[in-house]
Amino acid sequence: MSNYGDDILKLSNQICFPLYASGKEIVRRYTPYLNELDLTYTQYLVLMVLWEKDSISVKEIGEKLYLDSGTLTPLINKLINKGLIKKSVSSNDARELVIFLTSKGIKLKERAKSIPPLIAGKVKLSQEEAIQLYSLLYKVLDGFKDER
Repeated sequence: MSNYGDDILKLSNQICFPLYASGKEIVRRYTPYLNELDLTYTQYLVLMVLWEKDSISVKEIGEKLYLDSGTLTPLINKLINKGLIKKSVSSNDARELVIFLTSKGIKLKERAKSIPPLIAGKVKLSQEEAIQLYSLLYKVLDGFKDER
C-alpha cells in the first residue's frame, strides 16, 4: 500500500502552512507600529487602498482586499468612528457607497510611511527574492479569482 495517503497530510507537504504562518508572523510584526496609530492590520489595509485611490466604492475596496461586505462594513464603521474616513452615496448609483479620506485620514498617511521599511528590515529576503515572492503570491491569488 502506498504511503501517498499519509504523506499528503504531512504538515511539511502543505504549501498552505508556510503561507499561513508567514502571514500571521508579518501581521504580528506590524502590530506594535499600528498600535501607535490606533489601527488594526485590516484597518491599515483599507487605509492603504484609500491612500492609493481616494473616493472608492466599498465593493472595489472589498475586491482589492479579498474581503466580503460582512467583514468590510464593521471595519469601515470603525474607521468612520475614528474620524479617518467618510462615506457617501455614489452620484452614479444610489445603491453604491463611496468611501473617502478625511483630513485626519490623509494626515495619518505621513505617520504610516515609516512602517513598510521597518517591516521590510525584519523580512530576511533580498530585493530580488521579495519581488519574486510578491509575484508568486499574486499568482496564487489570481488562481482563486474564478472561484470568488
